[in-house]
Amino acid sequence: MDSSVYKDRLLQRKHEILGRLTKIDSDLGRMKNPDSAERATEAENDEVLEEFGQVGADEMRAIDAALERIEEGTFGICVNCGKPISSERLEAVPYTPFCKKCAAELK
Repeated sequence: MDSSVYKDRLLQRKHEILGRLTKIDSDLGRMKNPDSAERATEAENDEVLEEFGQVGADEMRAIDAALERIEEGTFGICVNCGKPISSERLEAVPYTPFCKKCAAELK
């Protein structure tokens, strides 16, 4: 398996997420509208942004872990059972640490 292809994809995705997280931080730090009705709407929007930020941060941790596995030479090997992760699964979720069987068992 050519892990350099996955490394490039993971780094590109990490860059995209960093841009998105920066935008979210900027939006959350904006001045609040003095109108109470608008503030309520802004608060709801902020909750959604915070959730997106958490999802992005979680994905960043998964990407960093995958990049670490690439450096260690263990990328593409299930961290649970030690068997190879299918290329189809890595294409769909390149940062996955689990083979299909182990991922299903964790749910």
